[in-house]
Amino acid sequence: MKIRTLIVDDEVLSRRGVEIRLRDQPDFEIVAQCGNGREALAAIQQYKPDLVFLDIQMPAMSGFEVLAHLPQESTPVVVFVTAYDQYAIQAFEARAIDYLLKPIDEARFATALTRVREHVRAKSAADQRDRLLAIIAEITGCGELALDELLTHGSKAIGGRYPEVLPIRQGRETVRVPIASIQWVDAAGDYMCIHAGGDTHILRGTMKELEEILDPKLFQRVHRSTIVNLRLVRSLRAHMNGEYFLTLEGGHELKLSRTYRDKVEYFLNGSAR
Repeated sequence: MKIRTLIVDDEVLSRRGVEIRLRDQPDFEIVAQCGNGREALAAIQQYKPDLVFLDIQMPAMSGFEVLAHLPQESTPVVVFVTAYDQYAIQAFEARAIDYLLKPIDEARFATALTRVREHVRAKSAADQRDRLLAIIAEITGCGELALDELLTHGSKAIGGRYPEVLPIRQGRETVRVPIASIQWVDAAGDYMCIHAGGDTHILRGTMKELEEILDPKLFQRVHRSTIVNLRLVRSLRAHMNGEYFLTLEGGHELKLSRTYRDKVEYFLNGSAR
């Protein structure tokens, strides 16, 4: 698969430098080059690139402003290019996968390409997983019961408490999954994977709906697509850019993203114990 690439920089020589380096990379395809932010917005809409090399300092519209104008769900992978290293932290905060300092170092450029490849590959795998889970759920009739019924009738049935069992339809059967056995939940499109007791159950619904029926003292969102059982978190490891990795009992590792780093206190203070 070719990684469709857009180069955005108001300096012709800088664009040329990135172009020359990408010539030796057969898995990258340059779809267009732009000299300013407004051209970049139009090109991103037209070509829908997988990757954008984006200069930060440009007249009229900076690289940060370009990114701010893009819908988050359709933002391509971004590698910022800048002559000033003080922009590095801002670049990561703006959801860039990496940044390059001018003049570009060859080894640093190679590292950035490796990160891009890994990110694009992971995104493709996630998209494929979403489609496969939807097909599986449609064929088997999985996951069509629990959330609708619990949200509609559950609060009356359990007297305002959080449920102890999550009923999930599996074909013609309804499996009763004990809430306490849920280790973590990850979202996949319109479906969720409930990991509990060594098994994975597919449930149709959204993370927001699931959060409404889970006790927040026991379960917390640590990523836009991940909920974790706090009692099963064994350790917390700091990572770059304000992210953390949580290790669960059993050894499974989950990422705690920067967006949810306020949740760190749950793990450091032992709030779930």
